[in-house]
Amino acid sequence: MDWLTAPFEVTFVQRALWGGILVSAICALAGTWVVLRGMAFLGDAMSHGLLPGVALAALLGGNLLLGAVASAAVMAAGVTALGRTPRLSQDTGIGLLFVGMLSIGVIIVSRSQSFAVDLTGILFGDVLAVREQDLLVLGGALLVALLVSALGHRAFLALAFDPRKAHTLGLRPRLAHAVLLVLLGLAIVASFHIVGTLLVLGLLIAPPAAALPWARGVRGVMALAGLLGVTATFGGLLLSWHLSTAAGATVSAVAVALFFLSHTASGLRHLRTRPATPHPTVD
Repeated sequence: MDWLTAPFEVTFVQRALWGGILVSAICALAGTWVVLRGMAFLGDAMSHGLLPGVALAALLGGNLLLGAVASAAVMAAGVTALGRTPRLSQDTGIGLLFVGMLSIGVIIVSRSQSFAVDLTGILFGDVLAVREQDLLVLGGALLVALLVSALGHRAFLALAFDPRKAHTLGLRPRLAHAVLLVLLGLAIVASFHIVGTLLVLGLLIAPPAAALPWARGVRGVMALAGLLGVTATFGGLLLSWHLSTAAGATVSAVAVALFFLSHTASGLRHLRTRPATPHPTVD
């Protein structure tokens, strides 16, 4: 069993595991609503939209986390503003923000002499470089995500299934949508250092989507998604250690693999439980 436990006897791998566990919990809380509302493209755009702030912070020698927060705030404000433009579809506005922010980020990073190294670190993360202070930040982010999820659960639920009913019940769907964007931004900002901006959707989307066929209720999806995220983190770090592959990318790949396994198993289950079609008889 040494192959199973040996990697996690190393201190930096232990920190990576704890970091992945915390990120998995945060992503389960936010990603469940992203999946239920069909907001995957928005999540992708916001994750790429972090690039300008992170790149500018790296270029100036500032705090990357603060740069990511600033970019996430700009993206959330831009999506909210464009969503109120009647003649512009939401997908079009998100797509324009996505391309614009990504372009600005690449332009900023290109000003650095270490362009390739900086860009690789930002896009793909470095889960094995997680420090103790990063774990404290992730723990704080998880507490905030739990608080926002608990306080906004009723409004998020109504918004996900019937926005008009949310308005009728006085739940202020526009405000709920803005708060949901904040929760999504929090999850992405907390996760990008672990798996990078390109791979963050692996932990944000795949575990909740994999949990959908098996869980009953939104809270069940969140709980199972968190468990699947932890499984992906453990399995990804284990495979990365033995196969000498990029840790963040391997974690993300395992999360996506769990999604396909889940839906394949769900499909087989439905085939077994489907009643047999009676054969036509000749009178």
